[in-house]
This record gives sequence, structure tokens and C-alpha cells, in this order.
Amino acid sequence: MDPALLAQMDRCPMYASFFGAFGCVCSIVFTTFGAAYGTAKSSGAIFSAGIFRPDMVMQNTLCAIMAQILSIYGLVASVIISGDIKEKMPIHTGFLQLGAGLAVGLCGMAAGFAIGIVGDAGVRASAQQPRLYTGMVLILIFAEVLGLYGVIVSILMITRSKGDVTVCKY
Repeated sequence: MDPALLAQMDRCPMYASFFGAFGCVCSIVFTTFGAAYGTAKSSGAIFSAGIFRPDMVMQNTLCAIMAQILSIYGLVASVIISGDIKEKMPIHTGFLQLGAGLAVGLCGMAAGFAIGIVGDAGVRASAQQPRLYTGMVLILIFAEVLGLYGVIVSILMITRSKGDVTVCKY
């Protein structure tokens, strides 16, 4: 068999696109899971605190909104990754796409957990002492930025995967 063909088959296996597709799935699934947890955990506190302070219900929905932003991060990464998946692609590209999806997905899930826990405690505390609201918002921003770090790393990895010099012919 031709040595060039063997080298090409080694760098461009037929299953390389699976890793890109799996990265796409990980991106949206994990960020959505984090967003769902953050929304569910903070929403319980929003409604509980709303019994005592109905005037703060709309103000406290910031927790749920910030949790939902995480799923947008995953959606953006998934769309970018899926746009680069091809039938014949280098394994290197598939691995980078998988890494990009895992980076944004797992960071988004961790951020969703943090937003849910901070939102739960913060909403209950700010219902009793309204001056704590500003501190809660600041901590929510710190939790949200964890997901943003994942998006930045994901975009860097996706950009790097496009600069591959291997061309799959066979």
C-alpha cells in the first residue's frame, strides 16, 4: 500500500468528525444543565422571598437571567463548532473541537452551580436585609465570569483548529 495513503489515513480517520460532533453536544448540554440548575435553585428562593418582599421579586430575577446567559454561551460555541465539522477532517481538528466543547460546557456547568447557590442564599438574605443586594450582584458577576472564561478558551481552540495544515483527500 502507498505510504502517503497510510499517513493520510492515520491523520484523517473516518471517525474524526465524531469528536467534533461530541464537542458540539458537550457544549450545549453541559451549559444548559448548569443554566437549568442555576435557574431552578435561585427561582425557589425568589418565590420564597417574594412572600415577604413582593416588591423585590422582579429585582431578584437577575439570578435566573444570569443563569440563562450560560446556555447562550454553549449555543454560540456549538454553532461555531458545528459549522466546521466535515466528513473528512484531520483528527487533530476533531480533538480541538471536542476540547473546545468541553471547555465551554464544563465551565458553564460550574458557573451555573455557583449562580444557583449564590442566588439562593443571596435572594433570601437580601429579602431580610436589602443592603445585601449589591453584594449578591457582585458575587453573581464573579460566578458568571467563570462561564465566560470557558467561552474565551473555546473560541481560541476553535480558531486554532482552523489553522491545521493537514488536508484530507482520501
